[in-house]
Amino acid sequence: MDVMSQGLEFLHECANNTRNYTNQYLKNYEDWQIVFYSTGITLLSVWLYSFLFQEKSLKERAKKSFFKFVRRLPYIKDKIKNEIEKTSKSIQDDFNRNMGEMAYIQQLPFRGLETDQLFNELGKYKRLAKFDWKSGMASGTVYSGDDDLTDIMSRVYGMFAWSNPLHSDVFPDIRKMEAEVVRMCCAMFNGGLESCGCMTSGGTESIMLAVKAYRDMAYERGIKHPEMLVPKSVHCAFDKAAHYFNVTIKHIPLDSRSMKVDIQAMKAAISRNTCMLVGSAPSFPHGMVDDIESIGKLGKKYNIPVHVDSCLGGFLLPFMNKAGYSIDPFDFSVPGVTSISADTHKYGFAPKGSSVVMYSSKEYRKYQFFIAPDWQGGVYATATFAGSRAGALIAACWATMMYSGESGYVESTRKIIETTRSIRESLKAINGIFVYGDPEVSVVAIGSLDFNVYRLSDSLAAKGWNLNALQFPSCFHICVTLLHTPAGVADKFLNDVTESVEVIMEDPKAECGGMGAIYGMAQSIPDRSLVSDIAAGFLDACFETSETKTAKNGQINGHII
Repeated sequence: MDVMSQGLEFLHECANNTRNYTNQYLKNYEDWQIVFYSTGITLLSVWLYSFLFQEKSLKERAKKSFFKFVRRLPYIKDKIKNEIEKTSKSIQDDFNRNMGEMAYIQQLPFRGLETDQLFNELGKYKRLAKFDWKSGMASGTVYSGDDDLTDIMSRVYGMFAWSNPLHSDVFPDIRKMEAEVVRMCCAMFNGGLESCGCMTSGGTESIMLAVKAYRDMAYERGIKHPEMLVPKSVHCAFDKAAHYFNVTIKHIPLDSRSMKVDIQAMKAAISRNTCMLVGSAPSFPHGMVDDIESIGKLGKKYNIPVHVDSCLGGFLLPFMNKAGYSIDPFDFSVPGVTSISADTHKYGFAPKGSSVVMYSSKEYRKYQFFIAPDWQGGVYATATFAGSRAGALIAACWATMMYSGESGYVESTRKIIETTRSIRESLKAINGIFVYGDPEVSVVAIGSLDFNVYRLSDSLAAKGWNLNALQFPSCFHICVTLLHTPAGVADKFLNDVTESVEVIMEDPKAECGGMGAIYGMAQSIPDRSLVSDIAAGFLDACFETSETKTAKNGQINGHII
């Protein structure tokens, strides 16, 4: 008690001394001055704090402000505007050239088309697509293409074309199918009895719903400015979610050798505002499965939800062990993992527009829901972003999974992983290129220390391949699907790579044109808003119909109806 009394007496003395000093210092100031200066200093302090401590660093904001100022200079502004318009026009012209003699439809035909006439027109549109994806020369894109499965999906879609799960009382069949798709997926990922989820329109929606759920949960926990920690290689849908939902996204660097997320860097980035941790299984750019067990441990230790993005590999990884390929734990069997996204429309072979987001417990999923109890139209509740949804897609997904069965997925996984690893090992033996990391699943990324790797990408494109160009670092990848597994397809790819590399190595320092020049330029532009403007021009061109050959009212592609 004596020590406590002495301590309190000391604090009291300090308070008195501070008061006396303050009064003595301010005795020559009038009351209004004290109020004015105090208010000014407080406001200045608040402004300074908000200026220094923002989502983006001071350096990044200064850089952005500088480029914004430069772009406003009259000469620079006009120059950039002209170049962007020229680029957009070039893209639009390319689109129009691919249309041949077909004009764009601007208005409804005066009279509706007869069935034969309609399908005749559809045939013309179909013939616009010149690329033969069935040849297996496209990376990803189409994951099965099986004729029997195509016929089944078409028939199922026709059976349920008018269904809508929003009206579960009218379409109990669709409600049951959706619930069963989710339950089958939860079982694939070793979810317990409490595991749950829902179907979505694709991987982006699955990811965004998980981010929305954890943001709202963070708000409830008292976190005002939620942050998510993601690998630098994570799918861009997380950036999209951060943009839409006002969540700060922090990209954690990768280990330069393994191309997996740096766990120690992720641990160091955790703060009181962290609302979720993310790992990829596998990542889109390089095909790496992050160390999900270590991320799960961080989630458990700091009581932070952990999301595993398995949109790409969701129907490969669960079957790899049974297909004879070992894989580290990545699913709900890992302590700390609270949610997983997996696309049924990739290696699940369901039609495009279907994915699943799963949670270890309903306690997480409830934050995903939107419920409006006071709407005049009644109590409105939806599990996903959409209100009405295509029940036929759910039915086709259910039918695809039931048709394939576990044995079918195990067999397709075996073929795809076997082909991928054969390609991986063969590429490693080619002088002049290298494979990023040690990919275990279906993606192999190719780089080079001897020449601009985009020259190789362009050379393969000239030989008919449709591959994925990547950046930071410069590389490209092939995503192996069932279409690459027939005899001769992988061999053709490897032969074309070998031939192209041999030619390039004759003059490895030669300049790069085509897509290589575009990606090289895009990576070198310090003002990233310019790249965004060019990309926006591409999107605008996708919806442009203002070319010279325009179908008028009462015409279809220049033909009178």
